[in-house]
Amino acid sequence: MIRSTRILGLAPRVAAARATALWPQLYHERVVDHYNNPRNVGSFDKNDPGVGTGLVGAPACGDVMKLQIKVDDQTGKIVDACFKTFGCGSAIASSSVATEWVKGKQMEEVLSIKNTEIAKHLSLPPVKLHCSMLAEDAIKAAVKDYEAKRAKLSPSKQRGSGGLINFIGDKAAIV
Repeated sequence: MIRSTRILGLAPRVAAARATALWPQLYHERVVDHYNNPRNVGSFDKNDPGVGTGLVGAPACGDVMKLQIKVDDQTGKIVDACFKTFGCGSAIASSSVATEWVKGKQMEEVLSIKNTEIAKHLSLPPVKLHCSMLAEDAIKAAVKDYEAKRAKLSPSKQRGSGGLINFIGDKAAIV
């Protein structure tokens, strides 16, 4: 059996160098920057009551994204965010951008971040829009997880159809 060490007629190192050189031509510089220098990679303790965790995946391509937010309970402001993504460069870049955008914002504000904004910022091609959708879904899942933890911690707070309802005596106030 003959085993070839050449890819497309090129020595392996040359082929790899040429493939890497194509990155800037195929992707916008922001994607390349966030892929090569991802911001906020890591994870928080998912059992911390001040942390919300969103774990989402795309079965079509196999990308998996975990995005976590750390929230100041007093202000409701997201003070930190991190991610771990197993996927393509566009998924990693989308995660990185999402963590940058949620920091310092109120919970209500981050729910308005849309995948189209992330895709536009990164100039993602149409075939990579699902990567930015993962980031939007991960943000929403992290907020939902955080709110679920808050509801469990406070027995006087219950989830209603209009939002979080705080019962004070016999009076109810939507928070």
